[in-house]
Amino acid sequence: MEFKTLKQIFKHMFNFALLCGASFSAMANVVLVDGQVRAMPASVPNTAAYLTLENHGPSIKLVAVEASFVKEAQLHTVIEEDGMVKMRQVESFTIPQHGQLTLSESGKHIMLLGLKQPLVSGESVNLTLKFDNGSELPVSLMVSKQVMTKSEGHHHHH
Repeated sequence: MEFKTLKQIFKHMFNFALLCGASFSAMANVVLVDGQVRAMPASVPNTAAYLTLENHGPSIKLVAVEASFVKEAQLHTVIEEDGMVKMRQVESFTIPQHGQLTLSESGKHIMLLGLKQPLVSGESVNLTLKFDNGSELPVSLMVSKQVMTKSEGHHHHH
Protein backbone atom coordinates (compact mmCIF):
# COMPACT_ATOMS: atom_id res chain seq x y z
CA MET A 1 0.00 0.00 0.00
CA GLU A 2 1.19 3.48 -0.73
CA PHE A 3 1.97 5.91 2.07
CA LYS A 4 -0.57 8.40 0.65
CA THR A 5 -3.37 5.81 0.82
CA LEU A 6 -2.46 4.87 4.40
CA LYS A 7 -2.42 8.54 5.33
CA GLN A 8 -5.95 8.99 3.89
CA ILE A 9 -7.22 5.91 5.74
CA PHE A 10 -5.82 7.17 9.05
CA LYS A 11 -7.25 10.63 8.41
CA HIS A 12 -10.74 9.14 7.86
CA MET A 13 -10.40 6.91 10.93
CA PHE A 14 -9.33 9.89 13.04
CA ASN A 15 -12.29 12.01 11.81
CA PHE A 16 -14.70 9.13 12.45
CA ALA A 17 -13.35 8.66 15.99
CA LEU A 18 -13.59 12.40 16.60
CA LEU A 19 -17.23 12.50 15.43
CA CYS A 20 -18.14 9.47 17.54
CA GLY A 21 -16.55 11.02 20.58
CA ALA A 22 -18.40 14.30 20.05
CA SER A 23 -21.80 12.64 19.74
CA PHE A 24 -21.20 10.36 22.74
CA SER A 25 -20.09 13.27 24.91
CA ALA A 26 -23.17 15.30 23.93
CA MET A 27 -25.40 12.38 24.86
CA ALA A 28 -23.53 11.76 28.11
CA ASN A 29 -24.36 15.31 29.29
CA VAL A 30 -27.92 14.27 30.17
CA VAL A 31 -28.32 11.35 32.56
CA LEU A 32 -31.30 9.64 34.15
CA VAL A 33 -31.25 10.05 37.92
CA ASP A 34 -34.47 8.24 38.77
CA GLY A 35 -37.76 7.35 37.16
CA GLN A 36 -40.78 5.12 36.90
CA VAL A 37 -43.91 4.41 34.89
CA ARG A 38 -47.12 4.23 36.86
CA ALA A 39 -48.88 0.85 36.92
CA MET A 40 -52.59 1.18 36.17
CA PRO A 41 -55.50 -1.29 36.23
CA ALA A 42 -55.78 -3.38 33.03
CA SER A 43 -58.94 -1.46 32.02
CA VAL A 44 -57.10 1.90 31.91
CA PRO A 45 -55.56 2.55 28.46
CA ASN A 46 -53.17 5.36 29.50
CA THR A 47 -50.49 5.95 32.08
CA ALA A 48 -47.68 8.38 32.81
CA ALA A 49 -43.91 8.35 33.26
CA TYR A 50 -42.16 10.39 35.92
CA LEU A 51 -38.40 10.90 36.00
CA THR A 52 -35.53 13.16 36.94
CA LEU A 53 -32.86 14.07 34.41
CA GLU A 54 -29.58 15.75 35.26
CA ASN A 55 -27.81 17.91 32.68
CA HIS A 56 -24.02 18.19 32.91
CA GLY A 57 -23.71 20.40 29.82
CA PRO A 58 -25.32 23.36 28.09
CA SER A 59 -29.08 23.99 28.21
CA ILE A 60 -31.01 21.41 26.16
CA LYS A 61 -34.67 20.67 25.43
CA LEU A 62 -36.47 17.35 25.72
CA VAL A 63 -38.67 17.45 22.60
CA ALA A 64 -40.11 13.93 22.22
CA VAL A 65 -40.38 10.46 23.71
CA GLU A 66 -40.74 7.18 21.86
CA ALA A 67 -42.04 4.01 23.46
CA SER A 68 -42.96 0.85 21.54
CA PHE A 69 -45.48 -0.31 24.18
CA VAL A 70 -47.86 2.63 23.54
CA LYS A 71 -49.49 4.24 20.51
CA GLU A 72 -48.23 7.70 21.48
CA ALA A 73 -46.10 9.45 24.09
CA GLN A 74 -46.66 13.15 24.80
CA LEU A 75 -45.02 15.78 26.96
CA HIS A 76 -47.60 17.27 29.35
CA THR A 77 -47.75 19.92 32.04
CA VAL A 78 -50.36 20.66 34.67
CA ILE A 79 -51.84 24.15 34.90
CA GLU A 80 -54.45 25.71 37.12
CA GLU A 81 -57.12 27.57 35.19
CA ASP A 82 -60.25 29.10 36.76
CA GLY A 83 -59.65 27.08 39.93
CA MET A 84 -59.43 23.80 38.03
CA VAL A 85 -56.32 21.70 37.46
CA LYS A 86 -55.89 20.76 33.79
CA MET A 87 -53.33 18.92 31.69
CA ARG A 88 -51.85 20.52 28.59
CA GLN A 89 -49.59 19.01 25.95
CA VAL A 90 -46.38 21.02 25.43
CA GLU A 91 -43.72 21.06 22.70
CA SER A 92 -40.69 20.64 24.97
CA PHE A 93 -39.17 20.78 28.45
CA THR A 94 -35.97 22.78 28.94
CA ILE A 95 -33.22 21.25 31.06
CA PRO A 96 -31.09 24.18 32.22
CA GLN A 97 -27.31 24.21 31.88
CA HIS A 98 -25.91 22.10 34.74
CA GLY A 99 -29.47 21.73 36.08
CA GLN A 100 -32.23 19.19 36.52
CA LEU A 101 -35.61 18.43 35.02
CA THR A 102 -38.06 16.67 37.32
CA LEU A 103 -41.21 15.17 35.84
CA SER A 104 -43.68 14.38 38.61
CA GLU A 105 -47.29 13.46 39.22
CA SER A 106 -48.28 17.00 40.17
CA GLY A 107 -46.50 18.81 37.34
CA LYS A 108 -44.61 18.12 34.13
CA HIS A 109 -44.80 14.48 33.02
CA ILE A 110 -44.82 12.12 30.05
CA MET A 111 -48.26 10.83 29.08
CA LEU A 112 -48.23 7.33 27.62
CA LEU A 113 -51.39 6.95 25.55
CA GLY A 114 -52.89 3.77 24.14
CA LEU A 115 -51.14 0.98 26.03
CA LYS A 116 -50.76 -2.01 23.71
CA GLN A 117 -50.97 -4.35 26.73
CA PRO A 118 -51.35 -3.86 30.49
CA LEU A 119 -48.10 -3.01 32.28
CA VAL A 120 -46.96 -5.30 35.08
CA SER A 121 -45.78 -3.75 38.33
CA GLY A 122 -42.17 -4.73 39.01
CA GLU A 123 -41.22 -5.07 35.34
CA SER A 124 -39.39 -2.41 33.37
CA VAL A 125 -40.19 -0.67 30.08
CA ASN A 126 -37.93 1.07 27.58
CA LEU A 127 -38.35 4.63 26.34
CA THR A 128 -36.18 6.80 24.13
CA LEU A 129 -35.87 10.45 25.08
CA LYS A 130 -35.20 12.80 22.15
CA PHE A 131 -33.53 16.20 22.45
CA ASP A 132 -33.48 19.34 20.31
CA ASN A 133 -29.82 18.83 19.36
CA GLY A 134 -30.65 15.49 17.69
CA SER A 135 -29.30 13.32 20.52
CA GLU A 136 -31.30 10.49 22.08
CA LEU A 137 -31.16 8.84 25.49
CA PRO A 138 -32.55 5.31 25.85
CA VAL A 139 -33.87 4.72 29.38
CA SER A 140 -35.39 1.76 31.19
CA LEU A 141 -38.01 2.63 33.82
CA MET A 142 -39.57 0.36 36.44
CA VAL A 143 -43.35 -0.02 36.41
CA SER A 144 -44.65 0.76 39.91
CA LYS A 145 -47.95 1.37 41.68
CA GLN A 146 -46.20 3.77 44.06
CA VAL A 147 -45.62 7.32 42.88
CA MET A 148 -42.11 8.65 43.49
CA THR A 149 -43.17 12.11 44.66
CA LYS A 150 -41.72 13.27 47.95
CA SER A 151 -44.87 15.16 48.97
CA GLU A 152 -47.65 12.65 49.43
CA GLY A 153 -50.35 15.28 49.96
CA HIS A 154 -51.23 16.12 46.35
CA HIS A 155 -52.55 13.39 44.05
CA HIS A 156 -53.32 14.05 40.40
CA HIS A 157 -55.00 11.29 38.39
CA HIS A 158 -55.18 10.91 34.61
